[in-house]
Amino acid sequence: MEWLSDPAIWMGLATLVTLEIVLGIDNLVFIAILADKLPPHQRDKARMIGLSLALLMRLGLLATLSWIMRLTTPLFSVLDHAFSGRDLILLGGGLFLLFKATMELHERLEGGSHGGGGDKAYASFGLVVTQIVILDAVFSLDSVITAVGMVDELGVMFAAVIIAMAVMMLASKPLTSFVNHHPTVVVLCLGFLMMIGFSLVAEGLGFKIPKGYLYAAIVFSILIEGFNQWSRFNREKQERKQPFRQRTAHAVLRLLGARPAYEAAADAGTSTGAAEEREPGLEAAEHDMIRSVLTLAERSVASVMTVRTDIQWINSQRGVEHATEMLMRSPHTRLLVCDGDLDNLQGMVQSRDLLAGVLSGRSLSLADYLREPLVLPEGTTALRALERIREHPIPLGVVVDEYGGVEGLVTANDLLAAIAGDLADTRDADFGAEKQPDGSWIVDATMSMEDVEHATGIALERRPSYVSLSGLFLHALERLPDVGDSVRSGDWQLEVLSLERRRVGKARIAPAPPAS
Repeated sequence: MEWLSDPAIWMGLATLVTLEIVLGIDNLVFIAILADKLPPHQRDKARMIGLSLALLMRLGLLATLSWIMRLTTPLFSVLDHAFSGRDLILLGGGLFLLFKATMELHERLEGGSHGGGGDKAYASFGLVVTQIVILDAVFSLDSVITAVGMVDELGVMFAAVIIAMAVMMLASKPLTSFVNHHPTVVVLCLGFLMMIGFSLVAEGLGFKIPKGYLYAAIVFSILIEGFNQWSRFNREKQERKQPFRQRTAHAVLRLLGARPAYEAAADAGTSTGAAEEREPGLEAAEHDMIRSVLTLAERSVASVMTVRTDIQWINSQRGVEHATEMLMRSPHTRLLVCDGDLDNLQGMVQSRDLLAGVLSGRSLSLADYLREPLVLPEGTTALRALERIREHPIPLGVVVDEYGGVEGLVTANDLLAAIAGDLADTRDADFGAEKQPDGSWIVDATMSMEDVEHATGIALERRPSYVSLSGLFLHALERLPDVGDSVRSGDWQLEVLSLERRRVGKARIAPAPPAS
C-alpha cells in the first residue's frame, strides 16, 4: 500500500476522475433521454438502477484487465482487414448508437410515440433499463480502455470509476429535468450520439478518427446552443415584464399566425418580398382587434376616456342662448349640463330630445330634458365600463375621482375605438405616431401607454399614477414640462417638442445614449 503516499498516484487519480466524468456526460444525457420514456414516478428508479448496473459493469471490466488487453488480438480478416474482439465490440456498439439515434430523432420529429388519444405512450420499465445497460456498455468500453492506458494500479482505476459514477448519480436528476424542458437540447444530444456512433463504426473498421475533431465539433455545437438558450432566457425575461393579459394576447396572436407589435416593429425595414410569399392569415386589423379585446380587462377607463379639459359642456347659469350655441357648435349628440362648474354636475341632455321638443312647439328648457348619466369610479377597468354602459339606457359614463370631481367622459364609441380604432369623424388629424428616418418616433403625447407601445413597438416604463405619454413627463419631471425637456425611460430618451395648454402635445422618442 506504499503507492498511496505517491503524489503521482493522486495526480493520476484526479486526472482520471475528471476524464471519466467528461467521458460519462454523454452517457448520462442519453440515459436521461431514455428515462423520459417511463412514467414520471419510475424515472428516478430507472436512472439509479441503470447507473448502478453500469458501475458494476465497469468494475467488472476493470477486474478482467488481461481479457481486455487481449481484445486487440486479430480473430479473422475480411478484405485484408483483420478484425479483433475490440473492433467487433466497437462496430456493434456504433451500429447500435446509429440505429438508436435515428429512431429517437424520427420519433421526436414525426411524433410516432403519441397515440391518437393524445396521451403519451410510456415504454416498459425493463425495456428501458435494458437499453440503459446496453448503452452504458458501449460507453464503458471506451472509458475502461482509457483508464487502463492512464494508470497501472487497479485500485486507482476502481476509485476513479466509483467517484465519477457517484457524481453522475448526483447530477442525473437535475440534468434530466433540464433535458426534458429543452427539446432542442435533446435533438442536439441525439446528433452527438450519431456522431459518436459513426466514430465507433469507423474505428471498428480500422479508420481512426482523432477524438479531438469529434470533441471540437461537440464543444462548438454546445457553445451555439448555449447562446441560443441564453437568448431565449432573455426573451422570456423581457416578456415576463409585460402584464399577464398582454402576454396572453401575444401567445394567442402567435397561434393565429401573427407576431406581437414589438417583434413586427423590430423587423420593420427588412425585405418586403417575404411578405408577399407569406401564407395568407388574419388581416392586420383582425390582429389589432384580437389584441385589444384580450387586453381590455387590464386597461383603465382613464386610458380611453375624454379627459376633463377636452369635455364640452353646457353652463346652465348662462341661459338658453349659451345652450343653443353649444348644441349648434358641438359635434356631439350628448352634452353634460353643469351649474357654473364642471364638478357641479346636474345631468346630461340629448340633442335629439331637444330637437323633438322644439319641433313640437315647446320652449327650450334644459331642466325638462335632463337625464341622469352613468357614474364610474376612476379605477374602473375598460371592460367593466363597457359592461356598465351596456346596462345603462344612455351609452355614456362620467368618470369621477374619490372626491366626486369629474375626471373625464367615456362613451360606447370610446370603448369601440379601443378595440377597433378611432372612427374617421372622431380621429384627430395629427393623432398617432410617425417614424423618422433616423429611427426615432414623433408621437402625440395624449396617446395612452398601451397605444404608444402598439404603434411603435416600444415598451416604456408604466406607473399607476399616469396613463398617457404626457403623464409620464409630469411623473418624471414632477412639474409642468417645457419645450425641450427630456426624460429617460429604460433604453429610450423622450423629448418634449410642443405644448398644448398645460400638457405635452408632441414628443420625440429616440434611443437613449449609453450611460457614462
